[in-house]
Formats: sequence, C-alpha cells, structure tokens
Amino acid sequence: MMGEFMQAVIAKYNYWIYITLMMIGLYAMIAKNNLIKKIVGMNIFQTAIILFYVSIGVKKGGTLPIVEHGHGAHAHAVHAADYLNPLPHVLMLTAIVVSVATLGVALALGVKVYREYQTLEEDEILARIREK
Repeated sequence: MMGEFMQAVIAKYNYWIYITLMMIGLYAMIAKNNLIKKIVGMNIFQTAIILFYVSIGVKKGGTLPIVEHGHGAHAHAVHAADYLNPLPHVLMLTAIVVSVATLGVALALGVKVYREYQTLEEDEILARIREK
C-alpha cells in the first residue's frame, strides 16, 4: 500500500515542485516585512502557476494540432485525443507578459515608497504613516 502511494507521488513529482514553489511564494508574501521580498514572493507564486498550467497542457504521445492531408481522397478522421492542447500554452504566454509587467510596476512602486520613507520595511512605513 505504501509502495503504491510513493509511486503515485513520484510519478507526479512536477506537481509537488509547483506546490512547493507556490507555498514558498505565498509564505514570502504573507510572512516577510520587506516589500522587495514580498514582490519576489509574488513573482515566485506567479511562476509556479504558469509552470503548472504549461505542464497540464502536455500529453505523452501527443502531436501538434496540425491536420495533414485534410482534403480530397486522402482525408482521414481527426481524433482530438491524439493532439496536444495549445490553449494552456497560449494563455500562459499572456500570463508571462502580465507577470513581467506586474513585477515592473511593483518594483517601481517599491522605489517610490523607498524615496518617500527611506525604508522598505512594512512596520517602519506603517509607523511613519501613523506619525503624520
């Protein structure tokens, strides 16, 4: 029984990697006080989600979704199960662009916060806001 469980865990090792990356990113966003560490945690979290979606679009033995010989006497039936699904990969290209843009805006805001408060520590920033 335990051997079967371990085989199932090992067979899905990539999902365990994504879960680990997601938890590292979530921990950094929640537990850290430094804004840059929170931003890096957000980026790790986004990357884990992108890797997850790309991995679920992969199919062993699948081929590209391009139909050859689709007309005339050589036409044959198309079996969707034989082809890879390109949708997750295409959507993740968009997600990568959004992730990079989010990272850039977050870092720019971090620079702005640092110029205003001379620190990136959340406690110190909140204390200085309360003083005003």
